[in-house]
Amino acid sequence: MLKINYMKIKYLFLLAAVALVISSCGSKKKLQEAQNRYSSLDSTYRITQNDLNRYKDSTANYKRENDLLLNRLKEQQTTNNQMVEHLKDLSVISSSQAESINKSLENISGKDSYIRDLQTAISRKDSLNMALVMNLKGAIGNLNDEDIDIKVDKGVVYIDISDKLLFKSGSYDLNGRAPEVLGKVAKVLANQPHIEFIVEGHTDNVPYKIGSLIKDNWDLSVMRATTIVRVLQDQYNLNPARMTAAGRSEYIPLESNDTAEGRATNRRTRIVIQPELDQFFKLLETPQ
Repeated sequence: MLKINYMKIKYLFLLAAVALVISSCGSKKKLQEAQNRYSSLDSTYRITQNDLNRYKDSTANYKRENDLLLNRLKEQQTTNNQMVEHLKDLSVISSSQAESINKSLENISGKDSYIRDLQTAISRKDSLNMALVMNLKGAIGNLNDEDIDIKVDKGVVYIDISDKLLFKSGSYDLNGRAPEVLGKVAKVLANQPHIEFIVEGHTDNVPYKIGSLIKDNWDLSVMRATTIVRVLQDQYNLNPARMTAAGRSEYIPLESNDTAEGRATNRRTRIVIQPELDQFFKLLETPQ
């Protein structure tokens, strides 16, 4: 009887040990997953924080430069007025000549002010672009950086998204990951209702197999672009008047199409945030 009880106890201990090992393995796996997730979030946070610090530094520099220009302008105006009055007191110039000089100096000051306003507008636009890029990077978060590239080039914001995140191979049908990607981008764009943008489809140079609807890479790139704008309009309620769909086919590659890696890079959807040109056209009008 004692032998049977001992065997039962030994068996129970064995089961408990196995359960403990299994539980420990499961806990280690969950811990590793949590650590990986934390590392990814920490990396994203550090990148965003660095971008934010650069944005703050840039904004502070713009403000200091603007204040310096204002002080110089005031000093120059004071000096000009003193010079004209001094010449007038010495009877070197007449009252009418003094008035003419003052008008000329005012015109020069007006042009200086115009240039300053233009510089301020450009600085403001650069700051807004940086803020937009930071918001987009923050929204994208844990997605692979190699598959999404967000940058500013010559005052224009570009978002390049690899086709493997959006489309089935050789098709304009969306794959399973597309809603996650487009939802994050759409959220940022929805918070900037004044921004207009172009959705461009890009392909590699591999000829498309002729089908009933798609004839070549031109068709494929256009169909992919229109697929994206329809989703942004229908599922995320973005104003269609803000969007333009365009197909660029294989003719603006980022890398050589001679390698598989290069072709993969070239197969992408690009969202181009358009600058607000009407504001700059107003600034470029002849100042009164």
